[in-house]
Amino acid sequence: MILLALGAWAWLRAAETGYGEFIAALILILTVFGLGFWYIFLTGLRWRTRFLLTGAAVAAIASIVLGLWKYTRIDGSIGGSGLPRLAWKWSPPRDAAAGALVVAFKPAAMDAIGNVSFPQFLGPDRSGIVHGVTLERDWSISPPRELWRRPVGVGWSAFAVSGGRAITQEQRGEQELTVAYDLATGNPVWAHTNRVRFREASGGDGPRATPTVRDGKVYVMGATGILDCLDENTGNRVWTRDVLREYNLQNIIWGKSCSPLLVGRLVVVTGGKEREKSLLAFAAENGEPVWQSGRDCASYSSAAVATLGGQPQILIVNGHSVTGHHPADGRILWEYPWPGNEAKVAQPLPLEPNLVLVATGYGIGGSLLRIEPAAAEQWTVTELWKNRNLKPKFSSPVRRGNYVYGLDDGILVCLDWLTGKRVWKEGKYGYGQILLVEDVLLIQSEAGDVVLAEAAPDGHRELARLPALPSKTWNNPVLAGDLLLVRNDLEAACYRLPLATGGASTRPAANASH
Repeated sequence: MILLALGAWAWLRAAETGYGEFIAALILILTVFGLGFWYIFLTGLRWRTRFLLTGAAVAAIASIVLGLWKYTRIDGSIGGSGLPRLAWKWSPPRDAAAGALVVAFKPAAMDAIGNVSFPQFLGPDRSGIVHGVTLERDWSISPPRELWRRPVGVGWSAFAVSGGRAITQEQRGEQELTVAYDLATGNPVWAHTNRVRFREASGGDGPRATPTVRDGKVYVMGATGILDCLDENTGNRVWTRDVLREYNLQNIIWGKSCSPLLVGRLVVVTGGKEREKSLLAFAAENGEPVWQSGRDCASYSSAAVATLGGQPQILIVNGHSVTGHHPADGRILWEYPWPGNEAKVAQPLPLEPNLVLVATGYGIGGSLLRIEPAAAEQWTVTELWKNRNLKPKFSSPVRRGNYVYGLDDGILVCLDWLTGKRVWKEGKYGYGQILLVEDVLLIQSEAGDVVLAEAAPDGHRELARLPALPSKTWNNPVLAGDLLLVRNDLEAACYRLPLATGGASTRPAANASH
């Protein structure tokens, strides 16, 4: 039995699976039960001896379980597979290390960093692609330089970069904060507070969504459903909507996670747990309701804009479907039923004028859809292929040419999106995140390292690695010019990445000092 367990453990370490923690725990449990069965029925000892020792073992295990129940609490999970992380009940919450936020700082001059921007979730067009920056591939010769590092409150929000500020959401005590940090120094410039706290044992507490910045305003969706519009310079509230309460909707299990989408004069967010009002639009100027649409529950994905069949439309992955909506009034143009787990996170990926790739984890996989207009404003959805060759759980895949790159249960995959065939699968990065920077992948691994890898169909090649953060990281990385911003639920850091000779740079000759 022990040899079988050791063999299974060896297989687990070598296998291409993202469920290592869960499977390891299962192996341990099965080993204990197997040894118990062997001892009770196969040892040949006197029955009285067997029962006495078995009773003692059961009592010891029960004492341990009761002790854990009485003296520990679940403090999030160890990793993306969901294995709980235990903490003593009397230990401080994870956000206690950050302390209270003190805002008393004048922003640094813009010429210290240059006019760089990354205004929303996954970049300017939500594609996860950074254009106009060519990174140096050999970081051993030209290593990244850390500009600043600081503790932050808990949460899985990423940064939005605009006007020399890096803006994110975090939880400190009972305050859900939107905080603007000076991009050059990391010092807080302003903070807006809502006195709410989203609590969830498995995923962890705090806000999830990344702010969106446009035209001097910051749009933020909190984990409990509060949608704020803030002044980009001061953080003062322009308007607010308590979306779930106002529309009589329940929150989804792991909290509101949609980053607000700005399309025209509208700000668009998703709904709640009920299979209705899955997409909601408000006037960006004053927050007045404009339209509501949909007949599905919300997922953990965010709305995006694409032009399919010549028609600009809003794409959204819902809990059990994918839909395209007309931006003007929200009406559903087409719908693709997509059953399975509601915990869909990855963004829909437009590929050609009428093609969309959708993919998710939990064993579901992906599909390539052809979306075409028909007569009388009717649309058709054709499923070109469907398989489980790419199962992204928390991250969104990116496209380069005829290939898509994504994390399949924590393993990097190159997929031929025309056929759905997997070209290669290699490189264990856990449930991290991906950006495409010209011809290289910038991978934020779940363990905290940032990795530079080749985006090529002829095989996996890791080019460089940076130990950016020391603990579990689910937050998306941000690359604004040559500035890399990373954060998790404990700390944030900013690095200046080396550019290749002739690589684009938006910063001046003088470096920021810190």
